[in-house]
Amino acid sequence: MTPVLRCGKFALALDRTRVMGILNVTADSFSDGGRFLAEPRAIEHGLALAADGADLVDVGGESTRPGAVPVALEVELARVMPVVQALVREGVAVSVDTMKPEVMRRAVDAGCAMVNDVNGFRAGGAITAVAGSDAGLCVMHMPGTPETMQADPRYDDVVAEVRDYLLERVAALEAAGVARERIALDPGFGFGKTFAHNAALLAGLPALAATGYPVVAGLSRKRMIGEITGRPVEDRVAGSVAAALLAVQNGASIVRVHDVKETVDALKVLKALTPGSSPGGRGEPVLNVARGTIRS
Repeated sequence: MTPVLRCGKFALALDRTRVMGILNVTADSFSDGGRFLAEPRAIEHGLALAADGADLVDVGGESTRPGAVPVALEVELARVMPVVQALVREGVAVSVDTMKPEVMRRAVDAGCAMVNDVNGFRAGGAITAVAGSDAGLCVMHMPGTPETMQADPRYDDVVAEVRDYLLERVAALEAAGVARERIALDPGFGFGKTFAHNAALLAGLPALAATGYPVVAGLSRKRMIGEITGRPVEDRVAGSVAAALLAVQNGASIVRVHDVKETVDALKVLKALTPGSSPGGRGEPVLNVARGTIRS
């Protein structure tokens, strides 16, 4: 049977890669800080991401870039909630990117489809805020806080340590009554990791996928893409799409991206040209290069 990630009233069948579009309602996010801080513009961009093919629109009101300082609860709520409410009214599957239990509670009450916590639901009251809901939960690995995480990250075995941490957080959620079908895992590329750690995690995604939980990969426009390409943040679309495709080939079920339309197109090409790929699940190639025919 096709695995499904249950996110509120949305059931995301994982027979194809799902795309999470990033909507930062912040002043200082590394890629697009300030661009969508105004409420009307944020709502417009969220709707555009959904129209471009985003299965989830991930709304965040607090930057988690390296060195970022926390924002007050009232500020985050004022940034996030009007946008969440507007997008939910339009039928968009909204994910809320927050570490704060009170924001989680308000977002769940507003009908968000997912809560995406870079802190792995470690804050006091976080699990309680989400356990009784039907929202999907994205559990991410981050050592320390955004302020401190890049100070001196060290691992003996980054893949094993990240996997074990995530499974420990999953166990805490499931002990609180959260159904397995509501949980996805994010290794946290760029969160308390060096370039070498990120590269090892990308290669090691099959070990995370082997846990049976959907894996979320967020590599879009990050520093490692810039280190490889030499491009500034605003010019990393091609590199980000390439990294997303590699993550999918290594087992990611969901990719979290800024550039939704480009990623959706690339995923369609990857699916069409992958031997044995079939929308109907019958193992028939979608595109037969030898015969020059394309099956609809």
